[in-house]
Amino acid sequence: MCCDLKRRFLLLYATQKGQAKAIAEEIWQQAGAHGLEADMHCISEMDKYNLETEKDPVVIVISTTGTGDPPDTARKFVKKIRDTTLPPDHFAHLQYGLLGLGDSEYTFFCNGGKTVDRRLQELGAQHFYDTGLADDCVGLELVVDPWIDGLWLALKEAFVLQKEKEGMSSDAVSSALSAAPYVGHELNLSSEVQNLKLEDERVRSSDVLTQKLVDIHLVASTRDTEPSLVHSVPPVSQSALNIPALPPDYIEVQFQDTHGENPHLSSLISEGTTFEVPVTKAVQLTREDAIKTALLLELDIADTVFDYQPGDAFCVICPNNVSEVEELLHILGLSEKGEHFVCVKVKQGTKKKGAAHPQHIPERSTLKFILTWCLEIRAIPKKAFLRALVECTSDAGEKRRLQELCSRQGASDYTRFIRDSNVCLLDLLHAFPSCKPSLNLLIEHLPKLQARSYSASSSNLHQPGKLCFVFNIVEFPACPARPVSRKGVCTGWLAKLVAPLLHPNKNALDTKGESSSTEKISIFARPNNTFHLPADPSVPFMMVGPGTGISPFIGFLQHRQKLREDHTDWEFGETWLFFGCRHQDRDYLFKDELRCFLENGTLTHLKVCFSRDSSTAEVAPPKYVQDVIRLYAKEVARVLLKERGYFYVCGDKKHMADGVSDAVADILSMEMEVDRLEAMKILAMLREAKRYLQDVWS
Repeated sequence: MCCDLKRRFLLLYATQKGQAKAIAEEIWQQAGAHGLEADMHCISEMDKYNLETEKDPVVIVISTTGTGDPPDTARKFVKKIRDTTLPPDHFAHLQYGLLGLGDSEYTFFCNGGKTVDRRLQELGAQHFYDTGLADDCVGLELVVDPWIDGLWLALKEAFVLQKEKEGMSSDAVSSALSAAPYVGHELNLSSEVQNLKLEDERVRSSDVLTQKLVDIHLVASTRDTEPSLVHSVPPVSQSALNIPALPPDYIEVQFQDTHGENPHLSSLISEGTTFEVPVTKAVQLTREDAIKTALLLELDIADTVFDYQPGDAFCVICPNNVSEVEELLHILGLSEKGEHFVCVKVKQGTKKKGAAHPQHIPERSTLKFILTWCLEIRAIPKKAFLRALVECTSDAGEKRRLQELCSRQGASDYTRFIRDSNVCLLDLLHAFPSCKPSLNLLIEHLPKLQARSYSASSSNLHQPGKLCFVFNIVEFPACPARPVSRKGVCTGWLAKLVAPLLHPNKNALDTKGESSSTEKISIFARPNNTFHLPADPSVPFMMVGPGTGISPFIGFLQHRQKLREDHTDWEFGETWLFFGCRHQDRDYLFKDELRCFLENGTLTHLKVCFSRDSSTAEVAPPKYVQDVIRLYAKEVARVLLKERGYFYVCGDKKHMADGVSDAVADILSMEMEVDRLEAMKILAMLREAKRYLQDVWS
């Protein structure tokens, strides 16, 4: 009976950037050692599974993208299950467990998973295992690891119930399941100098794959009492370690000649039509002594069919830093091979489930093209990558430290020295010089280089054929884990690209940032379905946008100004803008433009604050926009409640948008004379009605 017993479960994943897929692959890999068969598919592959007839347990791993949307790969699935004609018992036969991935920095945390979970419940599906919600803000592994650990017992119980329904003895099922080959999932290591031994009591029943013991003789220096990226202290340095199973390799790279052409950048993008457009203007909006440098770029889209509304975002396709690519080639010993074409294929006989050619890697291109345009070499290495790097490291001490960083016992060290320090592959290779990974390993573990999203800071109605956007040049200062400072991948590249426009030749005619420069960038649209002006121009609205968060509101106001000029007989609602920055004379963005909007009546109220300017007033002025908003409590309540107006927030999530949300909730509580909980419910209703809207980033 053991041999005939069916122990299959369906494993579906919906991923945007690869996280959910990687976790599903980990579940698939562990399942085999538990005597289970995980039938794994991307949730978009609806021709390969059928939930309507599925009898076995279903495990779903799903991420969240944008402001709370399911990932692109889940759109068709979500649309299908949202069909309002489906009866409430449509999935009454279905048993499932769901793991949602999200980021609590954003308002609609794990909403992709919650959306699917809620709808499956509405259609009669039953949980065989509690839903897990993992938070990328603090570390997905804090929820993912224990959730996977508990999955196996839950599946075992689900199989018992399943067979009971089919009339089979639960004892027979239980004994058959326990007869499945058991081996520990993780490598259990000890750094004690005397000897290493597998501590059976530390390997829990949830562990799946036992790997060979590695004898490590590591003597920690008594001088080093503080942990760092390369050094651990007790208890981690003396602990037996539970490390992930080694991911199977699946990519094969063949070097070819130097003849041929690289693919066009548009072939790397699946999200929509790509447009190559010239940068016609660049202006530095901040003074040289400002803490952050903000730039405005103007793109010429006149010769394209690119269209947008104020409030929309678009994506810029950007390359990795040239010097970092060269440095990586040097460390890999491939400097002479940079211009050689490589052919990337799936390795024959690989043990990786569903191994496929990565969609973001061209079938044929130069090595330098792959490292420049295809792979996110700045990505924070995941634990599976660290585990793979262990096998490429020859020094025993370095090997042990990498094992610690990917282990459960070293979770806090991973968070502190890798995740929070924004450490990337280059930093690791400098810190662990005996680590010499292969090129195929990088292609397997480095994620796709993502295009960067920016809010439009203009109106096509006001400036036909032009698209403007604003950004701060992101700076990553040096730290112990990262000895060199770096600029953001995209903002650093853009700043360098437009330097001739910002600092034109002194002998040239002063064009105030305009140029006939032929520098072009590739962009594609990412429309925002909700962050738009009210359809009815008579409806009042309030905008909160400190720093570069003001960007979309410049487009709003340009659009409103043009409408006022073209439709003098229309009724227009009042407009409010709350703006804040550090110093009035250093980083007050669009100061002159805002004054003009005020003077011509486009902007009714402008309220500003400056957090770092000193004041001689008896009562200190408010420092932050959330403080200013509280001063206008009655006006906020009137616009939102009595006049059914809109409230827009754009900018930093943690340090601003949450504070604004709290301020508005306090205002609603005070003005409506209700308790805080009731006020939060009202605010939630405003969000649901798309009248309290956010465009925020962490």
